[in-house]
Amino acid sequence: MAKKDVTRLQSEREVQCPCCSAVLVIDLNLGRVISHQEAGSGLNIELSDAQQILADAKTRREAAFDQSFNTERTKGDALSKRFEEALKQAKAEPITKPTRDFDLD
Repeated sequence: MAKKDVTRLQSEREVQCPCCSAVLVIDLNLGRVISHQEAGSGLNIELSDAQQILADAKTRREAAFDQSFNTERTKGDALSKRFEEALKQAKAEPITKPTRDFDLD
């Protein structure tokens, strides 16, 4: 918590918000927030870095697209292999008449 050189009343408490990390000053007698100071965003981006940031984002997008494209392209091969394996397994099993609950009586 960042403390300033401001004199506080005994009924005032300074707390940090667990959600947004803002510093809140609460008056216990009033039961209200009397001041609040937003937390820094942590992003200090310079305008001169914008071109590099955009180039990095473009590279990430292209890599994700290439990976997705390759996955979709080889998806058919994987499915056909799984189908062939299931077909071989089905041919190896003997053909039997299924039992029904009605037949058990």
